Amino acid sequence: MESTIEPIVTGDYLLPPNHRNAGKRAMSVAYLVRHPEATLLFDTGFPFDVEFSGNEGDMAIPTYPRSLTDALAARGVSLEQIDLAANCHLHIDHAGGNHHLPPTVPIYVQRAELERARTVDAPQEPIVRDALLLDERNYRPLDGEEELLPGIRVLPTPGHTDGHQSLLVATDAGPVFLGGQTVPGASDFTLVVYAWYLEQAGNIPVPPYPGWLPRVMELAPERAMFAHDLAIWERDPGAALRR
Repeated sequence: MESTIEPIVTGDYLLPPNHRNAGKRAMSVAYLVRHPEATLLFDTGFPFDVEFSGNEGDMAIPTYPRSLTDALAARGVSLEQIDLAANCHLHIDHAGGNHHLPPTVPIYVQRAELERARTVDAPQEPIVRDALLLDERNYRPLDGEEELLPGIRVLPTPGHTDGHQSLLVATDAGPVFLGGQTVPGASDFTLVVYAWYLEQAGNIPVPPYPGWLPRVMELAPERAMFAHDLAIWERDPGAALRR
């Protein structure tokens, strides 16, 4: 069953001096997935609608959120019309808006991610734990790959966190991989996919690629979209290797 996908920029933050793009503002992107049977929100953005300072270790990170409520309203959807949600992982820029969701809305996360968030030594600021409302929202732990709806499949993609997950969504244009923060963006995904193509063509050695990538490529996505990039990867950069 085919869905439509709409990106929602939920805000941005200033990249710190030690980042490769220091001084630039990195966007955070959630995705509204309209399925014939339900409306799904993949990530919820930041906990606030106003500027605040987050922390990365001892470093203050100026952060500029946008209203999730307003962004959904601009697309003709209210929070009450969200039937289910999923987070790629439970960091402040991806799950900070979970507290906005009605308490009955199921929020799907990998069990490892949820259990880590519940531990007292989890590397989360108190502000993040407050926003997640771990004991007050309808979290549904998953153990690996699972189909949430016909044509919407959760894929475990550990790396950025042990419990990171992504979605594969069937659309009229073919399967779309919503990769969350598996990689920084579309260009980075091109590089790891290219390494995988090289290996398939017998070019050894090749640069390392993530362990989850073969499963994603087995499912043959036509496009890939990410949580910190509005650029879209489209297959297939390895075609030249097969000519």
